[in-house]
Amino acid sequence: MLDVRHQLRQLPADVRAALRKHLDELEGESLSSEAFSEGRLGDLLTQLRTRYRVVVTGMGAITPLALNVQDNWQALIEGRSGIDLLTQIDASNYPTKIGGEVKGFDPAEYMPVKEARRMERFSQLAVAATKEALEDAQFPVDGLDPERVGVLLGSAIGGLDATDEAIRNLIAGKRVSPFYLVRTVPNMAAFHVCHIYGLKGYNNTITTACAAGLQAVGEAAEVIRRGAAQVMVTGGTESSSAEIGLAGFSAMRGLSTRNDDPQGASRPFDKDRDGFVCSEGCGILVLEELSHALNRGAHIYAEILGYSATSDAYNLAAPDPEAEGAARAIRWALQDAGVGPEDVDYINAHGTSTVLNDAMETAAIKKVFGESAYRVPVSSTKSMIGHMFGGAGAMETIVCALTIEHGIIHPTINYETPDPDCDLDYVPNVARRAEVDVILSNSFGLGGQDACLVVGRYLPGGVL
Repeated sequence: MLDVRHQLRQLPADVRAALRKHLDELEGESLSSEAFSEGRLGDLLTQLRTRYRVVVTGMGAITPLALNVQDNWQALIEGRSGIDLLTQIDASNYPTKIGGEVKGFDPAEYMPVKEARRMERFSQLAVAATKEALEDAQFPVDGLDPERVGVLLGSAIGGLDATDEAIRNLIAGKRVSPFYLVRTVPNMAAFHVCHIYGLKGYNNTITTACAAGLQAVGEAAEVIRRGAAQVMVTGGTESSSAEIGLAGFSAMRGLSTRNDDPQGASRPFDKDRDGFVCSEGCGILVLEELSHALNRGAHIYAEILGYSATSDAYNLAAPDPEAEGAARAIRWALQDAGVGPEDVDYINAHGTSTVLNDAMETAAIKKVFGESAYRVPVSSTKSMIGHMFGGAGAMETIVCALTIEHGIIHPTINYETPDPDCDLDYVPNVARRAEVDVILSNSFGLGGQDACLVVGRYLPGGVL
């Protein structure tokens, strides 16, 4: 029984309390030692370990709106747009000349210059946002084992800017840098975060297109739930400031061409929407196992209640118009969280501002929520920051935590003309005060990748 005793001592206080409750329920029953063997107790411990509670204790953000969480939040609730004419790319030959660029970012303010030179921009953004998140969570913590702190990030593309440079060098007959591949592959952001901050635990990178950031947060929570880490640094990062990216998305005809009105270009769910807006940025969260956070007196923003990921299995790029995969992801996330549609107070939408995706997401919400879909406020963060691809879902998770903390739902800006196919409450143009306890956040990516996260208010006496 020595191994079982060791496992019992490792269980968080709230999980031990749950175990005592299970044992109290068994009291008085006639159980032989064989019936309640070490193996059966081990099975029970495994079940309990999968139910560790996971909370958000730190956040960092860099977007086209601002270089920190607080300024981003203020801009969002004021309904300001970070979209403007492109300056980092020569867009003169393309129908789209607008985007969401991070402004005023100096890597030297966040990391040694020597280290910054070894990174592509998406990695620099991740290291910088992690600095804010760790400081917000008041790390380092004395005595914290770095092997129990993991890193799990999302990135759809990785170092696309470096690919742009390599292509130009090839065309010009110049050599490609020997560091090109090791600097641009998507997992390099996670490597640099681990390297800079000395984090040696679980490590992974999610590359599921537009769903990568949210899926990274969901998978990081699962790592903690199964007992493989006490703390996870997670989120998503992207820098799409490359001509090859603009050329590719322009060829797909997926981008807005509202060049004469950059701030009005991203208009999710509006009848006159004409495509999404490419953006760069990063969102990072510190997730902790609940008892670990409580023992050190951490500030808890919110709790990760549930998560799911599914596939449309429908089309390479287009969403399933029947919204079966997205609806399934929403339904499974709610089931994982142990809540029903009637418990959801707000939906942070994927809301890309494309004709097909916004209609599909609206249909998915209706499939799961039925008539109650019309009572739930829905808003799109992308209406103000554009689409940060792998960074989008992570930033939107930060928004969910701040919505719970401040009791304010940010608006969907540029909503002017209702669309019959998109007829929900999209919190048009002006922020709304509301008591919010449970939030559903959606991310739907290329290849029919669906990911949903349920974020809730932390309740000390909540169910495991």
